[in-house]
Amino acid sequence: MRSLALHSPMIATQTLVTEPPSPGALAWRALLSQRKGKRGGPLPRHTLVRQEVPLAAEHIAQYAAVCGFSSAHGVPMTYPHLLGFPLQLMLMTESAFPYPVIGLVHLCNTIRQHQPLQAGERVRVEVRPRRLFHHARGQAFGIETAIIKAGAVVWESLSTYLRVGVPSPQGAPLIALPSAQDLSPDGRWDAPADTGRRYAGVSGDWNPIHVSSIGAKLFGFAHPIAHGMWTKARALAALLPAAPLTQGEVVAEFKTPLSLPGAATLWQANEATPGRAFEVRNATGDKPYLRGMLTLPQAQQENTGD
Repeated sequence: MRSLALHSPMIATQTLVTEPPSPGALAWRALLSQRKGKRGGPLPRHTLVRQEVPLAAEHIAQYAAVCGFSSAHGVPMTYPHLLGFPLQLMLMTESAFPYPVIGLVHLCNTIRQHQPLQAGERVRVEVRPRRLFHHARGQAFGIETAIIKAGAVVWESLSTYLRVGVPSPQGAPLIALPSAQDLSPDGRWDAPADTGRRYAGVSGDWNPIHVSSIGAKLFGFAHPIAHGMWTKARALAALLPAAPLTQGEVVAEFKTPLSLPGAATLWQANEATPGRAFEVRNATGDKPYLRGMLTLPQAQQENTGD
């Protein structure tokens, strides 16, 4: 990985990343970040940037196959998360970042898409810390990813993580989505034992809790668990119309782990409204893995066939 630091007295520090780090290098950085302990502190004012990043058709197709999207979806709404994820890990493993990476809990993820995306385009990817949140179990914080095309933000996300056990957490309280009422079952899918490894292969997220029985047990799980972003993507593959997305927003909170192998059921509101509540639950429907809200423009909402 080569990078170039850019400094200005008027703006926060930026680092231009010219080559993405390998998964092995990121894993080593994650291990070294454990030396930070629980020191805490403010988030650095630092942005990581990659330029001319391709929306590669072959990689998009591989991702779509793992997550259940069809070719008619075009660039899946969740796909750009993969472009920012290596930069997120780079940022959180820097010495200036106040918390170690291993043991972080991914609490929620919000995506806003502002313009259509097409395979073959090249985009600029920016990742930066956003803010601290107070959480009952410790310190939560947000990491923002922005996808920029022709100078305009066309896609953005906020991933919120939790460091458990930090005393006196800072920031405003993290507000959770309310429990939705009157949801009805609308589909079921299996999550085979290799789901974590297949998703890791396309995403680069090789966290051992998702891909290894031994790794999962080390962190208190009886079995490997599905990536939260795979669960979110699998739900959107069922919820979104079979057409390229122009605009939309989806908020997802990760509630309980989906053990692998396992099964999941999709539940959603009965009425087609601009903001539609949904949940991914266990096979019997009495435990939520994910709680979400999907908001689409009226024209695309009418194309869902509901």
